[in-house]
Amino acid sequence: MKHITLLIAGLAACLFGCNRETPVLHIYTWADYIKPELIERFERENSCRVVIDTFDSNEVMYAKLKAGASGYDLVTPSSYMVKVMNDQGMLRKLDHGRLPNLKNIDPGYLKVAIDPAMEYSVPYMLTTTVIAYLKSRVPDFEPSWAMFSRPEYGGRMTMLSDMRETIGAALKFLGYGINSTDRGELEKARDVVIGWKKNLAKFENEQYKTGLASQEFFIVHGYSGDVMAVQEENDDIAYAVPVEGTSIACDDFVILKSARQVELAHRFINFLHEPDVAAENTVAVNYLCPNQACYKLLPQEILDDPTVFLPEEIKARCEVINDVGPAQALYTAMWDQIKAAP
Repeated sequence: MKHITLLIAGLAACLFGCNRETPVLHIYTWADYIKPELIERFERENSCRVVIDTFDSNEVMYAKLKAGASGYDLVTPSSYMVKVMNDQGMLRKLDHGRLPNLKNIDPGYLKVAIDPAMEYSVPYMLTTTVIAYLKSRVPDFEPSWAMFSRPEYGGRMTMLSDMRETIGAALKFLGYGINSTDRGELEKARDVVIGWKKNLAKFENEQYKTGLASQEFFIVHGYSGDVMAVQEENDDIAYAVPVEGTSIACDDFVILKSARQVELAHRFINFLHEPDVAAENTVAVNYLCPNQACYKLLPQEILDDPTVFLPEEIKARCEVINDVGPAQALYTAMWDQIKAAP
């Protein structure tokens, strides 16, 4: 009888456990931005599932969420968009008690971060925008935004379909700040981009990678990590930071106010800032996780890469894209005019 009672109790426990739903963490992020094996490890260690949707620009992500898209827990906007979202009450304040690995965040980055106290965001990856090219097809390459003015490469160049990055490139080319809110400066930058557009195959954020690797495109405006990834497919690819300067962006983890898996979201952020995990992820996605404790675990080729760890002379010419407040509407108007131009 005792054995029968234990058997019934065991079956009841099994049935109860089998009926319990597996928690699901929903993440909205950029494509190819978290090493898949790390996601699988997190799922195993936390008895959960992770579902990822992707976006290709901050503005697309923001518009989707504002239009009512729900069900996401974690999002990885760039810092300037994080501030916009927080100002509009879209983000949850973080519980530092659940995030002991915040101690690993590089204090050097926090000096220029939009949310240095990490009240509502945690730095995830640092990106540098570069110009990439095919050495065999562009023997006269110069590390300057002026390359997009070269008609001999017409139809073989692309620029990012991202208003802050592309208008920002023109602002740097003109000697202005990347976060300018001056209408006159922005109008001049608009005209520069319209001039560049005549030589472009298109504005876009994803196909430039495979297009460069396949030699469909000769010169592209893109993110350093993306370019480093396709270099593995084609050693004819090279890249450089423009002499006029470029953008340094940080994508941050934020938990939405509407998140259902708040505890699991905190666990995921903390997991990705384990030093060994941060190092493994940096190697996989070719962007730098600003986790100081992971640096000593990185391979030498990453430590020596000037687009990952920027030399001071290059860093001095670069700027972090920040929220421009009400001038965001002015940027949008300029971008609309660029897109409408022939």
